Amino acid sequence: MSIKMKNMVVFVLDLEKAKQFYKDQLKLPLVQESPTMMEFFPGGGPTLGVALAMHDAAKPLAGRHTGITLTVSDIEALCKELTAAGVQFAEPLERTPWGKMAVVTDPDGNQFALVEG
Repeated sequence: MSIKMKNMVVFVLDLEKAKQFYKDQLKLPLVQESPTMMEFFPGGGPTLGVALAMHDAAKPLAGRHTGITLTVSDIEALCKELTAAGVQFAEPLERTPWGKMAVVTDPDGNQFALVEG
C-alpha cells in the first residue's frame, strides 16, 4: 500500500477575491479552476486547493491560520509588492533563526507563512 499527499484545501467565502489574492498578488501558478474551486502548483506534486465554503460545516473553516508555509525566492521584493497592493500581514517581514519570514492574510483571513528559500 502506498499513501501520497494529493492536496491541501483552504476554504474561502469569496472565490473571486481569493483568485485575485492567490493568482494575481501571490502569483501562484493556477492549474485548474471551476466555479467552486481553484487548484495551484502544477507538476505532479501536492497542490493547494482554494475552495468556496458552500456548506455550513465549511464556513467556519474560512479565516484561520492554515499551517501552510510557502517558499519565496526574494521575500523582501514580494513583501514590498504585497504591501503596495494592500495585502494584510498577520506578521511583518522579520529575520528569524530559520531565515526571513512573514505571514500574509488572504481576503477571508486565512494565514500563510512566507519564508525565503
